[in-house]
Amino acid sequence: MAEREPNAVPRAPEQTRSTATGFMDLENPEYAYMFGFLQADGHLSGGTGRKGRMTVELSARDVDILREFQRLTPYNSSIRGRTRATNFAASHESSIWTLCALDARTKLNELGLPYGRKSRTIAPPRVPFSQRDYLRGMIDADGSLGFTAKGLPFVSLTTASAAVSTYLCSYAGKITGAERSTRRNTRDGIFNILYTKEAAQKLAAHLYYPDCLSLDRKRTAAASLGTWSRPADMRIAPDRRRWTEPEDRVLLALKNDAAAAKELGRTEKSCYIRLWRLRTGKTPLPADI
Repeated sequence: MAEREPNAVPRAPEQTRSTATGFMDLENPEYAYMFGFLQADGHLSGGTGRKGRMTVELSARDVDILREFQRLTPYNSSIRGRTRATNFAASHESSIWTLCALDARTKLNELGLPYGRKSRTIAPPRVPFSQRDYLRGMIDADGSLGFTAKGLPFVSLTTASAAVSTYLCSYAGKITGAERSTRRNTRDGIFNILYTKEAAQKLAAHLYYPDCLSLDRKRTAAASLGTWSRPADMRIAPDRRRWTEPEDRVLLALKNDAAAAKELGRTEKSCYIRLWRLRTGKTPLPADI
């Protein structure tokens, strides 16, 4: 997929393209953010003929971001309020942005916003796009950041999309130096990607740069992460060394924990556990075995 290095600066409101030809130019940081947000929290539905709509429903406290989307969209759209009972509150107020223009829906669909159910099928765009702005849109819509119950800074994203999970782990790894696995949890098949402590601080500072388009409350939360300092008595865990296929081949060939540990520069315990996982099928065997 095509990407753009994260060095873009958001355009001032008067410079933002508002013409149909410039709509959803993902090299524009604001549109890249908007598209990431819509992939995560938008819903595209079709009807007969040219009928259809794209809707986003958010808590009323976040209506300002919907107004920004409306400003960026050179087609007629509307924002309305709604009050209803939910599983969490007897009376919940939300705001709904609705966009019906066929040209706009076609553009969004071509870029990678599917019609109907989409949580597992969305993926980063295949055209050049501003990477950090796109990911900030994803995190604003489906992620979270702040402090844990123990007072540790964190940034997280919950997604059902393997493509989005892989992309975030790869991108954030370059920024923070922290590796994350891309495995679905066994309970509901969702990817829960979490960064904490210094890694969370680095990622939040990178994604939420000054004057970027974002939810006000999450931009404030991102700024607050920088206030944390590691306590003097909190040890820094060493980076976990991941197993590779060549190492798996050596381990399977030697069939001896102690010999493998000496050969691979690992502990006997780690070799024992890895060999057990390979033999029981909990970890896939190398492709040529």
